[in-house]
Amino acid sequence: MAEEVWVGAWRPHRPRGPIMALYSSPGPKYLIPATTGFVKHTPTKLRAPAYSFRGAPLLLAENCSPGPRYSVNSRILRTGKDLGPAYSILGRYRTKTILTPGPGDYFPEKSTKYVFDSAPSHSISARTRTFRVDSTPGPAAYALPVVMGPHTVGKTAQPSFSIKGRSKLGSFSDDLHKTPGPAAYRQTDVQLTKLKAPQYTMAARVEPPGDKTLKPGPGAHSPEKVTLTRPCAPVVTFGIKHSDYMTPLVVDVE
Repeated sequence: MAEEVWVGAWRPHRPRGPIMALYSSPGPKYLIPATTGFVKHTPTKLRAPAYSFRGAPLLLAENCSPGPRYSVNSRILRTGKDLGPAYSILGRYRTKTILTPGPGDYFPEKSTKYVFDSAPSHSISARTRTFRVDSTPGPAAYALPVVMGPHTVGKTAQPSFSIKGRSKLGSFSDDLHKTPGPAAYRQTDVQLTKLKAPQYTMAARVEPPGDKTLKPGPGAHSPEKVTLTRPCAPVVTFGIKHSDYMTPLVVDVE
């Protein structure tokens, strides 16, 4: 019996999306902003100046003054104290000493050009500091535009061509199949498949066996210093060439 209540193939199911009829609205709770007054005025209309009236100040219920409760001294008048002259001893006041220039600090002879008329005089001073930081460009900062090449200014440039390096992509040497070439294979040694040829090596020089100790030469011996076979080594001295007791040979030359 429950299946006959529904018409067709429609059956109750959960909605696929939100339906506004299932939600309750807040109702007429939103109001249009007022066009009168100053607070919450509608921004679409001009707002006139508003003035407010202040109420009257509150009256003091009680007097806040203390009344005649102060005891003023009878010796104090409107012009001061009614007393005789009184003196007291105080210390010396510290006065600030000011150094004033003396007669020798003035140079009246230098005031001639300020008192009397004088001819204009010129002096050469150092360069001012503002000139050092002057940022104006000099003549070398400007460059004339080029008249050759593709970047000419104000002139018609002729077509220019450039030579570019060879590209590896799409060139004749580009390996599209990525296959190894003949140089990728190592050559087989012929001696592995055929008779091996004789090989020769060069060895170092062969030296005959012998005594390699150092022997003294003729210059290493000093026979004149030998004292084993004689009392002492021979000693050479220098004497006079002619005796004082010999008669010299006189040859007459005619």
